[in-house]
Amino acid sequence: MAVEGLRRIDDMRLEIPKGFKSGMRTNGIIYVDEILEKDLEIQAVEQVANVATLPGIVSSSLAMPDIHTGYGFTIGGVAAFDLKEGIISPGGVGYDINCGVRLLRSNLKKEEVIPRIKDLVEVLYNQIPSGVGSKGKIRLNSEDERKLLLKGARWAVENGFGSEEDLVYTESGGCIDGADPDLISQKAYERGRAQQGTLGSGNHFTEIQYVDEIYDEKAANRLGLFKDQITVMIHTGSRGFGHQVCTDFLDVMQKAVQKYNIELPDRELACAPFESPEAKDYLAAMRAAANYAWANRQCIMHWVKESFMSVLNAGPKTIGLSLIYDVAHNIAKVEEHTVNNQKIKLIVHRKGSTRAFPPGHPELPASYRDIGQPVLIPGDMGRASFVLLGTEKAMRETFGSTCHGAGRVMSRHQAIKRAKGRAIWREMADKGIIVRSAGRETLAEEMSEAYKDISNVVDVVHNAGISKKVAKLKPIGVIKG
Repeated sequence: MAVEGLRRIDDMRLEIPKGFKSGMRTNGIIYVDEILEKDLEIQAVEQVANVATLPGIVSSSLAMPDIHTGYGFTIGGVAAFDLKEGIISPGGVGYDINCGVRLLRSNLKKEEVIPRIKDLVEVLYNQIPSGVGSKGKIRLNSEDERKLLLKGARWAVENGFGSEEDLVYTESGGCIDGADPDLISQKAYERGRAQQGTLGSGNHFTEIQYVDEIYDEKAANRLGLFKDQITVMIHTGSRGFGHQVCTDFLDVMQKAVQKYNIELPDRELACAPFESPEAKDYLAAMRAAANYAWANRQCIMHWVKESFMSVLNAGPKTIGLSLIYDVAHNIAKVEEHTVNNQKIKLIVHRKGSTRAFPPGHPELPASYRDIGQPVLIPGDMGRASFVLLGTEKAMRETFGSTCHGAGRVMSRHQAIKRAKGRAIWREMADKGIIVRSAGRETLAEEMSEAYKDISNVVDVVHNAGISKKVAKLKPIGVIKG
């Protein structure tokens, strides 16, 4: 729906002018073309404007084309804050801390896998616990849990779930320093103890795909991608552990707002000055939850490999499943960026937004440094997902950020209502996609109509130059929480 008061900057960007809302310290920019502008929610636009009122915000309050209403910050939101005058806000990260995506390539072609796809989906479903409150095969004692929170994916590798090479191809090496297990509540520990190595519910998935189109042959070769190749995408986060960390610190931040006399247009933006004890504690706890999530995806990847070898009765070299990359899309990180020709450190909030660093960035693996960071954008279970690369323009315009998915156009309740009387699994099977889920409602909530068309979303970030398309992946088998 068209929202009054917005100004189109160019074909791919809308501006929310500084005067759109009282108290805005800067403007807002939404990356959206005229097709997706029709799906803009007024509340989501208001949230982008609300973020622009926060102390210490640098440049613009940003939103990606998968924008939709979230808690405090919009989903698809990006905002960077000065470390001296700025704040940190749990709403700018979200409840599912370090929800993210991991992509595996293989030596297999789709014609080798399609005859066994039903068996593969069944085995994967049984190997990877999924759904609300699901419990995993890993049982953590208190010492293990503390080590996991400090080491992230390295903990998983040290315990036999993968190899050192996996850490090279994981954002931040699968671990952020500065986590503090002593700041985690007993309730968060209890929720996390049995959920390591689980998929969770909602839009989380493990998906068997094949490479349908290649847009950049050179980049695809570097990433080890080829036409009709089988890939596997894993999308999950920190589960109940991260949810509880967020819940605990929202209470802390509500008190901090009063303590530091911060005026907010929405209480969901509860925050604290970056240099305050409350902000430092949240950041250390958030890092622990982020490390939990990286270990989680690492463990699931291990079971994916085992499942393929079991069903296809082949060894690891034949299967050839290996990690292309793993990216977070709900996180706040201290990063160096150039603002007004000066390099400064900022706290960058990405909520439903993916890091998209350019060629030459020191944080990239050596083998990707000349092409840029792999960007992994999942779509809905019935359409496609995309692999892109980060760009220098993203670094200049969006603090090295891009979209994270398709973005909902329908609430979960609306989707369930729309799906009444339909067999979504059968509709998917008719498209050649085998789906297994923990419940019928999950499939209804996650049906394609509930989401924007991922192709439109990806075209916006590609045409805007903040990431560039490499390959399109189509699903053939989906395990849904």
